[in-house]
Amino acid sequence: MTDDPILQVRGLKKSYGTLTVLKNIDLTVHQGDVTFLIGPSGGGKSTLLRCINFLARPNGGEIRFDGQRLCHDEPGHFRVAPEKMLRHARSEMPMVFQHFNLFAHRTVLENVIEAPVHVQRRPRAEAVAEAMETLAMVGLAEKRDHYPDQLSGGQKQRVAIARALAMKPKLILFDEPTSALDPELVSGVLDTIRSLAERGMTLIVVSHEMGFARKLADRIHFVCDGVLMESGTPDEIFARPKSERLASFIRTVSH
Repeated sequence: MTDDPILQVRGLKKSYGTLTVLKNIDLTVHQGDVTFLIGPSGGGKSTLLRCINFLARPNGGEIRFDGQRLCHDEPGHFRVAPEKMLRHARSEMPMVFQHFNLFAHRTVLENVIEAPVHVQRRPRAEAVAEAMETLAMVGLAEKRDHYPDQLSGGQKQRVAIARALAMKPKLILFDEPTSALDPELVSGVLDTIRSLAERGMTLIVVSHEMGFARKLADRIHFVCDGVLMESGTPDEIFARPKSERLASFIRTVSH
């Protein structure tokens, strides 16, 4: 971890019509941080993740990523960076989704090289060589010519992680990466995420895997009712919660 924030979120707001989903969220992530977002379903965790890389458009606040301001408030106006800048930022902080979002009609290898070739305009041969290294890293090099429907859920998620890594990202966002998996497939995906953390990659993970969060996180944020209610180290969050709401949540998920 360094002292340089890769991501700074200040006063972030998100509403859908009259429904307020995020209320003045502040979040700082440093290079090399492993950050977990925990909290009850519907509390705003996934929306926060989607706002960070503009898969969902915030309604207010400021986001800075790698020194560039992607949105900010001005008097009487909320200003968002040009779409080209947002696309570039999104390519450097890809998201791994709960339901994989692989292209069903493309092979594993084709899924992994899609963005490097067509978004980043890298030479195909270079993208293929790097994709094979990445697939080997997640234990799926031998599946390069398989299609997603020939893979287990855990294998699909590891392909999705390889696809994110192929972008050479500065930050990877994980939106409940194991929640759609059968229990026996979860450990392989968690092991892959752990290996990324051990390599010093910067990660933000929305997860209900509390034991995993406690072991891996540098910092944990408890998001509830659209508010970042409490933040701390794993020991602070799990052993010394300050609020009764967090203490109640931990008791519930520990059973």
